[in-house]
Amino acid sequence: MRLYPPLLMQRIWIQNINDNFKQAKVKVIRSVFTMNFGKAVFGGTLYAATDPFYAMLLGQILLRRHLKISIWVRSAKIQFIKPAQSSLYYNIHIPDEEIEEIVTKLDKEGFVIKTFTIRMESKNKILHVIASNELFIRKL
Repeated sequence: MRLYPPLLMQRIWIQNINDNFKQAKVKVIRSVFTMNFGKAVFGGTLYAATDPFYAMLLGQILLRRHLKISIWVRSAKIQFIKPAQSSLYYNIHIPDEEIEEIVTKLDKEGFVIKTFTIRMESKNKILHVIASNELFIRKL
């Protein structure tokens, strides 16, 4: 994934994805390629960093449970709290309870709409971005 062109060109760096796909660490690198005119990380870069990961991780988790699904980001929202004058970081953790809730709802209703929140912080733990991704998961 680090070499996937949209992420590589935006300096979105996957630091770690654990073996069971329930956790990931992502870094958005502030560089000359990602800075806006105010020398902060470009908002489009920050949005791009929030887009793929929950869908990718959940897709892998459900695939490993032998579920045939279609999954995509149905809607997204991003709030810029403070300009990012440095690289930003965020962690994803998908608890077992949430996975079981999704699997149960897929079995009962055939689809799930679920919103996940991402909080991007600087190395000093200063909050810069709150984003939410609403995923649509459908059983095939």
